[in-house]
Amino acid sequence: MSDKMTIKDIPPDYRPDEKFLRYGPQALTGAELLAIILRTGSLGRSSVELTAGILRSSANGSEDLLNIFKLDLNELTRIKGVGRVKALQIKSVAELSKRIAACSTLNRLDFSLPQTIAEHYMEQLRHRKREVVLVLLLNSACRLIKDVYLSEGTVDASLISPREVFMEAMKHEAVNVILLHNHPSGFAAPSTADLEVTKRLADAGKLLGIGLLDHIIIGDRQFFSFKEKGLLD
Repeated sequence: MSDKMTIKDIPPDYRPDEKFLRYGPQALTGAELLAIILRTGSLGRSSVELTAGILRSSANGSEDLLNIFKLDLNELTRIKGVGRVKALQIKSVAELSKRIAACSTLNRLDFSLPQTIAEHYMEQLRHRKREVVLVLLLNSACRLIKDVYLSEGTVDASLISPREVFMEAMKHEAVNVILLHNHPSGFAAPSTADLEVTKRLADAGKLLGIGLLDHIIIGDRQFFSFKEKGLLD
């Protein structure tokens, strides 16, 4: 006999799947939606109780759907009742939601408009615990050739090497580049280091004949564009 409580062990009127069918997905809590995906709970806990515990595992104890992004695999498996399989399921849901969000902004993506670029990459970058650097390689028609992750830094710093950026650009015959990186603090305002590295990149690009069209910093639902603020020639 299984020692795990399943959705079938919950009285019919309280089962997430029954509630979904009767009232629609908008009527379910985050914990109930996640419970439908995980299906089983753990010893003495239903799947809904387990998922509610996962979403309440933040410091203030309130239910937070962003925990599926914030918690890594090791942190998830330290939660009682969450094994490797459930942790993988949860992180797969998180990754799917990022990709769905990116698909929804793809048709509006215009590389001459910083806001559309920030919207497209927001979900990929804003949940990262460390700074990551992404370079967008563009052709002469300002269309994307490829986006390339260059590095992952510490919690509050990232080394952006002009050599790495322009080696990628030359390898793919890019005419222009746009740099993106995230601030794990959630605040998008540039640091002194961000200002300095942007100037170095712009100067290096002029020498090589490759334009730095923008440097966009992604925060939590906010962004900073060097182009928009008039900080690039």
